[in-house]
Amino acid sequence: MFYGAVVWDPWLIVAQIVCLQCLYYLTLGLFLAILVGTRVSRMSLVYFFDYAAVAASTVTGWCVIASFILSSLAGAGFLVYLVERAKKCLDFTATLYIIHIFICIMYGGWPSSMTWWVVNVTGLAIMALLGEYLCIRRELREIPIARYRPSKLSLIEYLS
Repeated sequence: MFYGAVVWDPWLIVAQIVCLQCLYYLTLGLFLAILVGTRVSRMSLVYFFDYAAVAASTVTGWCVIASFILSSLAGAGFLVYLVERAKKCLDFTATLYIIHIFICIMYGGWPSSMTWWVVNVTGLAIMALLGEYLCIRRELREIPIARYRPSKLSLIEYLS
């Protein structure tokens, strides 16, 4: 799709949000399995959605924090391929984290831990800013153009 053509496609936007949310939770689950799964006897959704699991007072809490930060770094890479536009990165990132906050509220109540808020705001900032940077770099890449023009002979051969 050309960048100049502005088409309002709500189904595309919803699909992008769902894909981004799913990829974010898949990578978060992967990092939690690697970093936290080796430290605890049983993994559960507590590490995804309970604000009490995000604590700077334990080694397991630091592993959860690292998992959230690494997931936001991976999310920036997902933005490059799903959203493709730098000016939309903040919108999609904010939507992802707002949905995450709502799920956390439904799961364990209002997040009253300051550590949880710092980690999630930091993750939002990392994902949005790095995603915008990567999208800008991709948008500013040179368009490859052939250095030579085909000769008349090769054009005739191509057409016949």
